[in-house]
Amino acid sequence: MLNLNMIGYTDFLMIGGITAIALYFWTSSKSKQQPTMVDLKKLKVLPSNIEENGSANAVSEKGLIEKMKASGKTIVIFFGSQTGTGEEFAQRLAKNCRLYGLKALVVDPEEIDLEELARLNEIPNAIAVFIVATYGEGDPTDNAQEMFDYLQQGEWDLKGLKYGVFGLGNKTYEHYNEIGKYFDKRLEELNGSRLIDLGLGDDDANIEEDFVTWMDKFWPVVCDFYGISASEQDISMRQYKLMSLDDVATEKIFKGEVYRLNSYVKQKPPYDSKNPFMAPISVKYNLFKGTDRKCLHIELDITDSRLRYEAGDHVAIYPANDPQTVNRIGQLLDVDLDQTFSLINIDEDASKKHPFPCPTTFRTALTYYLDITSLPTTQLIKELAQYATDESERKNLQLMASASEEGKAFYNTFIRDEHTDLVSLLEKMCSLKPPIDHVMELLPRLQARYYSISSSPKVHPNRIHVTCTVVEYETKDGRVCKGVTTNWLLNKPVGDDLKPRVPIFVRKSQFRLPFKFQTSILMIGPGTGLAPFRGFLQERDYYKKEGRMVGKSILYYGCRRKAEDYLYQEELEQYETNGTLTKLNVAFSRDQSEKVYVTHLLKNDAGMVWSILKEGGHVYVCGDAKNMARDVHDILVDICDKEGGMGRTQAVQYVKDLGQKSRYVLDVWS
Repeated sequence: MLNLNMIGYTDFLMIGGITAIALYFWTSSKSKQQPTMVDLKKLKVLPSNIEENGSANAVSEKGLIEKMKASGKTIVIFFGSQTGTGEEFAQRLAKNCRLYGLKALVVDPEEIDLEELARLNEIPNAIAVFIVATYGEGDPTDNAQEMFDYLQQGEWDLKGLKYGVFGLGNKTYEHYNEIGKYFDKRLEELNGSRLIDLGLGDDDANIEEDFVTWMDKFWPVVCDFYGISASEQDISMRQYKLMSLDDVATEKIFKGEVYRLNSYVKQKPPYDSKNPFMAPISVKYNLFKGTDRKCLHIELDITDSRLRYEAGDHVAIYPANDPQTVNRIGQLLDVDLDQTFSLINIDEDASKKHPFPCPTTFRTALTYYLDITSLPTTQLIKELAQYATDESERKNLQLMASASEEGKAFYNTFIRDEHTDLVSLLEKMCSLKPPIDHVMELLPRLQARYYSISSSPKVHPNRIHVTCTVVEYETKDGRVCKGVTTNWLLNKPVGDDLKPRVPIFVRKSQFRLPFKFQTSILMIGPGTGLAPFRGFLQERDYYKKEGRMVGKSILYYGCRRKAEDYLYQEELEQYETNGTLTKLNVAFSRDQSEKVYVTHLLKNDAGMVWSILKEGGHVYVCGDAKNMARDVHDILVDICDKEGGMGRTQAVQYVKDLGQKSRYVLDVWS
């Protein structure tokens, strides 16, 4: 959904030199881009991880092909990952290669010269694996965007290269696994030879199980290709070795920075995913009334950041884990959390020297770098099972990690249904006492959370507004689970001192108001799906007050009860009063005996909806992908069919065309 508007050639003269040009494009390349006349791959700039204060990972001087030839590696695994799952799968596949006496290299595509993709067939018997996620509305992940563009534009010959693709997607989205499907098809068009059928992972069901099933098919094919069998030796599956450190200077220890050492203290623009801005919270309050549930309105001050945003963009927030949960892990594993250490990759040729910024302390790693509340994967359970001293517990862990139907059912019951996270797993399996470094090696990275910005820069140029519901629920066994980021923000103090600050960056979106102010818009967003539309309305109100002709703005918003969770009620009603909102439609699902949702209101306005579409209006949907967004899509098809006098087939195509023309845009989540 990202689409960064690039500056033209004539603007370059105003920047002041090729160094500034290179820096701009290097930092901008982290977002999705339209093709430009500038070759981004030829602009060489030192990445931020080798600045003067140290780095999270060392940068190799060797190119991809040279590195593979020198180390005898024949398998290269590329990952396109937005939330960390794709990278975790890539690392797992590489580890399993050792069981077969094979060497694999895991590669982040944004860290290589993409020209080397065309040379992969220079490696004898090479296998290239692409583990790529589909993000947003059928888009590549940020780190795979340039590789995606390169595949689209290239016409080289990959004859002799064997490849396999595993896609990560979610069936609740219209463009399910579109990137995985594209990579699989495009590599064949470039004369690559498909070694294994495309694997499709569905995060709406059990993507972990999908990946294990695909690997079960992958290994027999690979063994047949190389003429080998699984090793019978006792091969360690460890990827990193622990180095305990004493007397390390405080200024040389990572304290939560994403990438560059001391970057949270010595702030330097430009700010992006590897160099977030530490934003003070200027305003914070609860939007809900008369209920135990909470929805936060937060205003982040970006005055000193040079960050810019547009209505509809997302703000990414790097959170921290709950200190009590971190302390509990320390207790369960009998660890001094303030011990300084480093985890070092045992593969000297690996581009990723550490799983997270090192050196650091166990407390910092568990607080800022590792996702300690997500459900344990079967791979984590499989590798930790060996440490259970009670035989029955060890057998249960091994069963959960197995690919048998009984094991899958047990995993679903014990882990998924009961929401058993790491702490509860260690508490339930009392004899399980794994070494902390092995646990940290297997845990996924704690990722940034993305929120639709609920303000417009026309009205709030120096502040980013966030609207988020605080997540808290009870499990079947009575434990209370809390959302990491929303509860962290809930407890974050308001103020301008360094401690309360929040690490953020802005991610561009295609969820944009029409270029022409006169274009009418339909906005559909129940709950916190209202967030980007608040920004839209602020912007339209701004232009209206300037005397510009603004098109119709029609909002469909829903909540449970008017007296409890009607977000920004006074603002919305004021916009309706002054004409910024042409029509305000609000569904209160629980204020009457029969539930009413935004979809009911949309159906009732079929004639008006069709007139908006017929005159060239745009439709925006924000919120739940699994139910609401699907229902809205079906209603639009029905309206086009009945009100527009189309047949069903033509109506489906009409709605599809609206999407392709950016007149039907979604910002949804599952």
